[in-house]
Amino acid sequence: MKIAMIGTGYVGLVSGVCFSDFGHEVVCVDKDPGKIDRLRRGEVPIYEPGLDDVMARNVAAGRLSFTSDLAAAVDGAAAVFIAVGTPTRRGDGHADLTYVMAAAEEIAKALTGYAVVVTKSTVPVGTNRKVAEVIRATRPDAGFDVASNPEFLREGAAIDDFMRPDRVVVGVESERAREVMGEIYRPLFLRDFPIVYTTLESAELIKYAANAFLATKISFINEIAALCERTGADVKAVARGMGLDGRIGNKFLHAGPGYGGSCFPKDTSALARTGQEFGLPMRIVETVISVNDAIKRRMIDKVMDLCDGSVNGKTIAVLGVTFKPNTDDMRDAPSLTIVPALVGGGAKVRVVDPQGWREGKAMLPGTTWLDDPYEAVAGADALVILTEWNEFRALDLKRLAQAMATPRLADLRNIYDRADVLAAGFQSYEAVGR
Repeated sequence: MKIAMIGTGYVGLVSGVCFSDFGHEVVCVDKDPGKIDRLRRGEVPIYEPGLDDVMARNVAAGRLSFTSDLAAAVDGAAAVFIAVGTPTRRGDGHADLTYVMAAAEEIAKALTGYAVVVTKSTVPVGTNRKVAEVIRATRPDAGFDVASNPEFLREGAAIDDFMRPDRVVVGVESERAREVMGEIYRPLFLRDFPIVYTTLESAELIKYAANAFLATKISFINEIAALCERTGADVKAVARGMGLDGRIGNKFLHAGPGYGGSCFPKDTSALARTGQEFGLPMRIVETVISVNDAIKRRMIDKVMDLCDGSVNGKTIAVLGVTFKPNTDDMRDAPSLTIVPALVGGGAKVRVVDPQGWREGKAMLPGTTWLDDPYEAVAGADALVILTEWNEFRALDLKRLAQAMATPRLADLRNIYDRADVLAAGFQSYEAVGR
């Protein structure tokens, strides 16, 4: 089956590559000719473990190609996926659908026969019906159906998430569209992975509801962490005791500097805005957003307290600035709030991140970037761990302490034990909720 994937960002590229690995003929489209040239040379523009190998394998097999010619890609395609960006719209917090609607209009002009136009981008409730309206207005004679097929990919584990999903959600309204989508996902159906067919509106809302719920778990445990610090409890023990309850589960109960990334911040904001538009304020979601913002500010206070109330003139080493490990994504990362506050407070900040330099050097001005944690802490007054990369989980604590001017550690991901840190020679240790 021929598939056209409009957009080669994170979602579009991962989805297109994985669909080709299912055996489909996939043509990925992007307006940026430079990006298409890089993809044709085998260069992956994002950091996602394993993606380069799967992409190369399917290009070599002739199942995967890249182009800037949308019309050629859509010609003869049974399904055309829209996987363009839906960033937060300035001013009101809603998802900006400019790119989605522009793609729908271009697709309408390019259709040569029946196709299912599938929205893979994360979009508010009602968007797929608007996509259908745009296509009908542009091409009244076009034969098509629309479908909603939200993604649930975790950055750093996207290939496995696509190939072994918890579920695939498909919103359709016609039997013909359902048959096309069923054929696309047949390899997963044959291996008994759940495929949930539902209405367009339900599929759209499932994505937002799922992300908002996960963000809620993060904000909840971070508030509990603050209470643990006041009461003498250990948030790790509390989270474990909670997580063993099958009704709660242990995932997303790790206290830290708050959530970030490409999904949770914009999706919680968009869901809150949707609730306002329908006269049903999402009070829990609105509070989750507020709590997450406060958590980041609390982390700044932790570092300040560690440095005796001021970072002015002090050298601080920061390990990890991406919003999570195994990605180069800096979008809404806690570091974008915390690091500028340290720089603004007069600190000399040295940064180490295995992949964050790709975007971070431009996003975190006034910082010095290094490759080696031990070089970063040499003569430093404090060490701050912001992202739990594996490279930072087993550092030689004694060597770190000996290299620092004043060995102090703010472990904002709780990857070390207080007793071990102090025994290694650190003067003070700050964690989250412990």
